[in-house]
Amino acid sequence: MAAPQKNPGYIDAHVHVWTPDLKNYPLAEGFVREDMKPPSFTPEELFSHARPLGVSKIVLIQMSYYRYDNSYMLDMMHKHAGSFSGVAVIDENSRPAETMLEMKAKGVRGFRIRPQSNSPQQWLRSEGMKAMWRCGAEHGLAMCHLIDAKYLPSVDRMCREHPDTPVVIDHFARIGIDGVVREHDIQALCNLARHRKVSVKTSAFYALGKKQAPYTDLLPMIRRLLDAFGPERLMWASDGPFQVVNGHHYGPSINLILKHYPDLSAGDRQWLLRKTAARVFFS
Repeated sequence: MAAPQKNPGYIDAHVHVWTPDLKNYPLAEGFVREDMKPPSFTPEELFSHARPLGVSKIVLIQMSYYRYDNSYMLDMMHKHAGSFSGVAVIDENSRPAETMLEMKAKGVRGFRIRPQSNSPQQWLRSEGMKAMWRCGAEHGLAMCHLIDAKYLPSVDRMCREHPDTPVVIDHFARIGIDGVVREHDIQALCNLARHRKVSVKTSAFYALGKKQAPYTDLLPMIRRLLDAFGPERLMWASDGPFQVVNGHHYGPSINLILKHYPDLSAGDRQWLLRKTAARVFFS
């Protein structure tokens, strides 16, 4: 009889890390030490939350405190080789394609983009942004969107223009961040399923809907996304450390998928908790 296969471990597809060592890793202009809340969230602190619950790999997301200086994230990826993939933040107006390839050589597999102060009509239209999407298509590098639902139609247009560019939508496009999960927002997100390269992070449960563990009020939205995208294009993430402060904890986040979704098949659960993130960020 064949021995049972060992669980290869889950993947947390979205965590930020930072260090109180400001001498070696200074903050970007406009940030001060008091902005870092919690004051420290190093890989070792992260592992203390994640590893006891079976998480073996993690996708690090460049923290805004450092802006375009990805040094700390890259150094931690090197220090803990095999544990991390990375999503960097770069200047779209300064050699974006060249920078993306430099980052890819260091293990980065995605690039966080966000509208900042730009309108839905403007934010994806710069020449630098177009260069990023072209490079992403050619080299399998994901455009990772931190957006609200009102920006989804502009992403839809860009996906039509760049159908081969991998796209990841963070945190359900923050649907429900004001406490209300609106049908038209869910539909706008589900509309992106027609683009085969789009994936969605089911993440940041602490910040959406009722914002209370065990977060089961978000299960209907997850079901809608499963029906639209299939489990192969959804991935779970905690959004640590924000999932482990202000009365929230790491366990209830992963347990929403592990324990509080009884009609989710074991195979679908593996896609959400490991296989989708492995395909997008660790291949």
